[in-house]
Amino acid sequence: MSREWPTPEALLFDLDGTLVDTAPDLARATNSLRDHHGLAPLPYPTIRAQVSNGGSALVTLALGLEREHDGHDDARAFLLAAYGEAVAVESRVFPPLDRLLDAWRDAGRPWGIVTNKPRAYAAPLVEALGLEPGALLCADDLPVKKPDPAPLLEAARRLGVSPGDCWYLGDHHRDMQAARAAGMPAMAVGYGYITEDDDYRLWPADRWFETAEALTEALLPGLPKR
Repeated sequence: MSREWPTPEALLFDLDGTLVDTAPDLARATNSLRDHHGLAPLPYPTIRAQVSNGGSALVTLALGLEREHDGHDDARAFLLAAYGEAVAVESRVFPPLDRLLDAWRDAGRPWGIVTNKPRAYAAPLVEALGLEPGALLCADDLPVKKPDPAPLLEAARRLGVSPGDCWYLGDHHRDMQAARAAGMPAMAVGYGYITEDDDYRLWPADRWFETAEALTEALLPGLPKR
């Protein structure tokens, strides 16, 4: 790391694979699609690596149907319907980020979520987990989504902080692109949903965190003591 980063005024998280481990519920929906087509379930690690790439990528993984294939949209609708019925059965905040959020709240510092997940799935998930972000920007809230910086800038505006005082944390290359374009420190996490052939340390980030524990340990010392 080439420089020290002071504790930010605010945090913005990507949702899937950064703040919340949603892969178990998405894997179940993906294998429900496979079962619907008479196919055996895929191994969990295979599905987990594709979760951050969205529903279309999971359809392609499950059935081999690319986005332009005639049956892709119907398959995606089936997968999302299966997921929408149970978005928070096994999904959990990555430990110890729950402890970090508690300390962040107690210190009076704002935080939010910027995700490419549609609001129909993101909002019920956030509510079911008892999370209370000061801003929640979803894929369909604005005309554009990540890697466009607009959702990050809007989230910072709602939190009342300048972009430069807000870390954006994500587990995908596009998250780092969006943060850089927004003028936010870009913080990459290596514990998320990353394919084997993708080295997260090559992303255009300002800092890299291998584990959620490392991220928590980096931020807690800069907060006021209870």
